[in-house]
Amino acid sequence: KKKFLFYCYTINLIKYFIKSSLKFIKYDMNVIQNPIRGKGLENFHTICPSNVIDDHSGVIKLLNYCPIAKKTPLDAKPKLTEALKLKSLAFKDERGRMKLGSFKALGAAYVIAKAAYKKIGNNIKIPGKASDALNGETFVTASAGNHGLSVAAGAKIFGADAVIYLSESVPIEFSKKLKSYGAKVVIEGHDYEASMEAAERDAKLNNWTLLSDVTWEGYEGGIDVMEGYLVMAYEAATQWKGEIPSHVFLQTGCGGLAAAVTAKLRKMWGNKFKICTVEPTAAPAIKESILSGKPVTTSGPVSNMGRLDCKAPSHVALKCLAKDADYLMTLEDDFVAEEIKILEKYNLKTSPSGGAGFAGLVYCLKNELLEINETSRVLIFISEGAN
Repeated sequence: KKKFLFYCYTINLIKYFIKSSLKFIKYDMNVIQNPIRGKGLENFHTICPSNVIDDHSGVIKLLNYCPIAKKTPLDAKPKLTEALKLKSLAFKDERGRMKLGSFKALGAAYVIAKAAYKKIGNNIKIPGKASDALNGETFVTASAGNHGLSVAAGAKIFGADAVIYLSESVPIEFSKKLKSYGAKVVIEGHDYEASMEAAERDAKLNNWTLLSDVTWEGYEGGIDVMEGYLVMAYEAATQWKGEIPSHVFLQTGCGGLAAAVTAKLRKMWGNKFKICTVEPTAAPAIKESILSGKPVTTSGPVSNMGRLDCKAPSHVALKCLAKDADYLMTLEDDFVAEEIKILEKYNLKTSPSGGAGFAGLVYCLKNELLEINETSRVLIFISEGAN
């Protein structure tokens, strides 16, 4: 018995030291060329048969029923462009999207609106009928904040209930925002993956509709969410003036934003520009999965890029980015937090999650990477506000 107790104590002590040491590991920042660009993951279609949809027309149709669903601006910042010695630079600013504070408003809220439309058709235009369309239905998800807000807002508009699972690492402010939309908030797990497992479990137990923005083997509901994000990319492409961008930097967590934007821009602009994904060094799920040739779960400390702190990739997003992204970048938390401060001077204040793409551009400029110079034309997405 004493030997057994000593064994257990030793194992727990080792686990404690490993977990503690992760906080002090220094991860390398770098950018590499996608080794399977144009090919994608071999035989991955057997695990993930579906692809990212690149038709935004259905989203536009439903958004036309929503008076607050206006286009977000594509802002050129001449002084910043000059300071960075670029030919052109523009920011697709998603901070005001549908008054929800991020591009995520285009995802889950759209999926719930689509469910309401299937049920009541054109009566969705009538506020009184729309508000009761999904009475008795419950949508559940896990979130790092913004996706959950979109689920909560969509559910409230169409009379459904929303249950949002948050991990212990999500700031309490997000919980308060979710509750203000009538959502029930459940705190469970140390990270996003743990809270997602809880959401999936309880969805099955309670016969709720799981509405994740992530896809995995056996679940592809997140494709519909990503369909909503196509609008952001379509708007950016039609708002862009002059010769198409030479480079697009995309902050990447599970991959939903990056894959949707990549799919739409490739459809509209072809292959005559470079796409670079930007992930936290603490959560390089897309990069490591591409290098491994299959989906992998990474490990690392909690990142201050909270909405990008995804240790495992969305399968459909990974499938798209493995084939169509040109470069894969990882950045440290401190670097991103420092470099995005300049954006405040240009009325583009954002969070590390929302500004990681811009930090990726700065990293390349400082290290003379990706052939970015005075002839370069760069598109950046500000995906959320500062809070």
